[in-house]
Amino acid sequence: MPRLIPSLRTVLFRLHWALGLTAGLVLALMGLTGALMSYEEAVTAFANHDRLTVTAGDRPALAPSALVARIEAQAGLKVNILTLADDPAASVHVRFARDPATRARPPAVYADPYDGAVLGPVRLEGVFTTVRDLHRWLLLPGGSKGWGRTITGACVLALLVFLGTGLYLRWPKVHRWRIWLKPSLSRPGRPRWWSLHAVAGTWLIPVYLVMALTGLTWSYPSFKDAATGLLVGERETAKPMRAAGRRAAAEAPADASGPAAVDRAWAAFRAGEGREAGTTLLTLPSPDARAIRIRWLPKGVDDLSARNEARYDAATGLLLATEGAADLPLGRRLMDNILEVHRGRFFGDLFALLFCLAALALPGFAATGLTLYVLRRRAAAQRRPAKPRTAPPALREASR
Repeated sequence: MPRLIPSLRTVLFRLHWALGLTAGLVLALMGLTGALMSYEEAVTAFANHDRLTVTAGDRPALAPSALVARIEAQAGLKVNILTLADDPAASVHVRFARDPATRARPPAVYADPYDGAVLGPVRLEGVFTTVRDLHRWLLLPGGSKGWGRTITGACVLALLVFLGTGLYLRWPKVHRWRIWLKPSLSRPGRPRWWSLHAVAGTWLIPVYLVMALTGLTWSYPSFKDAATGLLVGERETAKPMRAAGRRAAAEAPADASGPAAVDRAWAAFRAGEGREAGTTLLTLPSPDARAIRIRWLPKGVDDLSARNEARYDAATGLLLATEGAADLPLGRRLMDNILEVHRGRFFGDLFALLFCLAALALPGFAATGLTLYVLRRRAAAQRRPAKPRTAPPALREASR
């Protein structure tokens, strides 16, 4: 008598391949786009190598307010962020403020820090913007508020289901490291594809687990809030910054406002902590902002998780507070650099490469899973008994 209720293994197996034929294809696309973005900075720098350098000579660099004024006069746009380097021959990366109506950000440009001349737009920026939108919400209408984000979020959840069901389905009766970690490529047919699919998945379980959990923070705000509460704590949701003093406003000169405040803050930064800065991001304050934000990396360091921050009064240009990456607990650093954790760069260059290769492997899992499905269906069709052939009605009448 056939069994009416399928076993747990059968249910999980069907769930695994059903998600593989649907969410697996989306995850394959997300893996390809994610791998492209893993080395976005390096690819962009290579494509813009002629715009990354300028001739310094004996020219003094312009103050931020003068530099911004000249760039805005040429571009006709409001500057939002300046990325400056300690190298005298390095150009300035300029990002503009978003359009108030469409919330779209104009293309970034490079500029000469000595005369403010715009050197040209950042090549490949539009390409990577499209790749990023494809990765996050499949280029569907609505962007981050449309169905694309819902679909990709559900597929990330499916990745967690893949990890759990795949581990259960391949759980061996005899535990040996060769069974777990070495594929049996000498086996012919479907066993070879299954071994490659299962063993590669076992190797990459930790990577995909980190990718999925960090990816959910963009798809589901409630999950991000829960992760923040777990890693940071409810009482430490605000960034802890060291106060620099209570008399900043009282010590300010009467004319230290607007552009003068930005220049005063920049001069104070360069005379203080900025002496050790390699790359610096200067965020210009909006009209209603209270602070000028300066983030910086030490010389010779390109790890974004090591980024420090200083804030200056937007009206006076005097230091308000500072924050060092080394002073933050691990949980706060993880949440503040969730993108770097997602890409593996938080753990070092070797892990960044591993995460990139794991992203590239997602299409491979979709391909091997589809191959296994086709081979299984073909084998089942061959085992199915053939139906007896019946003669046409006319022949049956004639034989009587």
